[in-house]
Amino acid sequence: MQTVLRVIYWFLVVIQCLTGLALIYVITIQESKNDGLAGQIGSTTATSSFKGKAGKDEQLNLVTKNISMFFFAVSAVVAFGTGRWDLH
Repeated sequence: MQTVLRVIYWFLVVIQCLTGLALIYVITIQESKNDGLAGQIGSTTATSSFKGKAGKDEQLNLVTKNISMFFFAVSAVVAFGTGRWDLH
């Protein structure tokens, strides 16, 4: 029984590491939303209220949100499994 729990623990740790790397990658490929100082001084950005198919930015935001929620859930399970999150 102890061996099965250890295998499950290491499986979750590997999943946690891979999810963390995926989260870093998805955040890194997103384009910057600010234009630096030029974007702060008097320039306006056009926003679209078109509710069609999601663009690249919206898809990346959704993927980032989903990966981060999965990463949090796996991290909570790993922390609970190692006794770092004792509920007593």
